[in-house]
Amino acid sequence: MPLKWVLHWQPNAGTTVNSQIINEVTQCVESINGVKEGRWKATITFYKPMIREQALAWDFPRDFLGIALPEQPNKYYLIIRLQRIVLEADSSIQMIMEKLQSYKSRLSLNFEGFQYQLGDFQLRVGKVLPTHSENLRGIVMEVEYLPISSMEKARQVMEDFMDIWQQALSKRSLPGHFMHMEPNFDEYGLADQYTSQHTAVQYATVVAQLIATVQAVQARN
Repeated sequence: MPLKWVLHWQPNAGTTVNSQIINEVTQCVESINGVKEGRWKATITFYKPMIREQALAWDFPRDFLGIALPEQPNKYYLIIRLQRIVLEADSSIQMIMEKLQSYKSRLSLNFEGFQYQLGDFQLRVGKVLPTHSENLRGIVMEVEYLPISSMEKARQVMEDFMDIWQQALSKRSLPGHFMHMEPNFDEYGLADQYTSQHTAVQYATVVAQLIATVQAVQARN
């Protein structure tokens, strides 16, 4: 499958994300001839165990992430970050967990916005919002390179594209920049050939960064 990088918006010190930034980013995509193709949405849910007997606490992961990706509507991805485990399950696993009452949903974040075609690239730019809230938590961007699925073979092309993109975006003098933090996929047992599990792991990394950014802002205040 095509390879992608998932990036998050890193605000400059003393600034926060706002909807004006996402408007500027989408305008920038259109200014470099990105063709709008429609909407997209991914969802990440934080789960915590519902432990009835404290003695069993060590038998359960303390918490994990569940990820629904738009390109795999029949699949659901589970990530336990501490143990570096990623699993691909049938989407019905969510209903099974609910019925078993083994894990409870603590919080869900929606990643939603517009998708653009740009030559061999597909870009998705979206807001990060808690479910049932308009409280903007962050901005993400997916950059997908359609012809290649080997991460190493595509690296130079991706880096060249990001240079062009950052150059175009810098003209708008926005208070921050997009960051790509590549996880160590080897730790999750993932190979060079790209899969949706790679995407799920990238989203888990992005969420960790968004939480760290929010906590840093709160600490300053």
